[in-house]
Amino acid sequence: MATPQRDELPVAGLTTGQLARLLGVSPTTLRSWDRRYGFGPASRADGRHRRWSPDDVAMAREMCRLTATGTPPAEAARTARLRARGSAGPDGPDEWPPVLSDRADGAEGTAPRAGSGLPLGRVRSECRGLARAAVRLDAEEVRELLRRAVAHHGPAVAWEEVMSPALQAVGRKWQSSGERGEQGEQYVEVEHLLSWHISAALRHYYLDATRPRRAATGAPVLLSCLPGEQHTLPLDVLTAVLGDEGQAVLMLGGSVPADALIIAVRRVASLAVVLWAQTGDTADLALARRVAGARWGVRGARTQTPVLLCGPGWHQVTDAAEPPGLTYVTSLHDAVRTLTGLRREHPSR
Repeated sequence: MATPQRDELPVAGLTTGQLARLLGVSPTTLRSWDRRYGFGPASRADGRHRRWSPDDVAMAREMCRLTATGTPPAEAARTARLRARGSAGPDGPDEWPPVLSDRADGAEGTAPRAGSGLPLGRVRSECRGLARAAVRLDAEEVRELLRRAVAHHGPAVAWEEVMSPALQAVGRKWQSSGERGEQGEQYVEVEHLLSWHISAALRHYYLDATRPRRAATGAPVLLSCLPGEQHTLPLDVLTAVLGDEGQAVLMLGGSVPADALIIAVRRVASLAVVLWAQTGDTADLALARRVAGARWGVRGARTQTPVLLCGPGWHQVTDAAEPPGLTYVTSLHDAVRTLTGLRREHPSR
């Protein structure tokens, strides 16, 4: 897409909303920078509306680039202002910055722009914005971007096309930095921040979905991590997706003791039990068989609950054959499809 020339643009400049979309940040972040660091547009139309000139836009792009590399916001604001003044002539830069695309940073044909420094590849613009905010440790921006992504796309698409690619890129950057002898630890806090806020966004979405929009009905799906397993995020995703479809969910969380898990299965007439294992160390097949064998209901009419084995850990401890009562699922869509089928087979539950 051709870059608009300076004389082709309105004299008034860009609004805060237009600039936010251009840079992949939220208007709240731009206003926060103005409030905290005096980092705002040089003029206001009619004395009220903020308008960003080409010089202002160049300065904001430099601010994004610096904060994405870990520069503290206050220092980044000072540096961006100095560099913008030093690089622009009396009339400012010759042209506006190019419109952001979904292409990878540094890809052929993509003009340089403020990036996250993460190996994202070709992803949605929302994912790039999320990665930039996470690298800056901008919790307010991360929270707002996640809220908008889940509200606009729904939990499944938001997870697969916005949240998960950002998390995976942080993991790859952390690993590659460590292998090269760099300070890979600096991305651990980014991953923790991003994971926590993703979990919070998905849980809030589930709570909202089961209240005003569509009440959950029928027997719940019981979700649990095995003993020693703390990776609850995949189950948070599944919880949000099921809640969006009106399916009741009973989420037990991470590292549930074996006896407590068996008691819960016997107490609750659930549609199915989903057991998550991230690694082979937590994928306890013997416990999964115990769960599958647990019976519930009145004496003389007891029944068993189907058990779904989810997570990469199960592939490290099992072969291709599925033990009785256990079903392997390979993806989020596979899990939802299997649970939907069970719901149709047992409408009375």
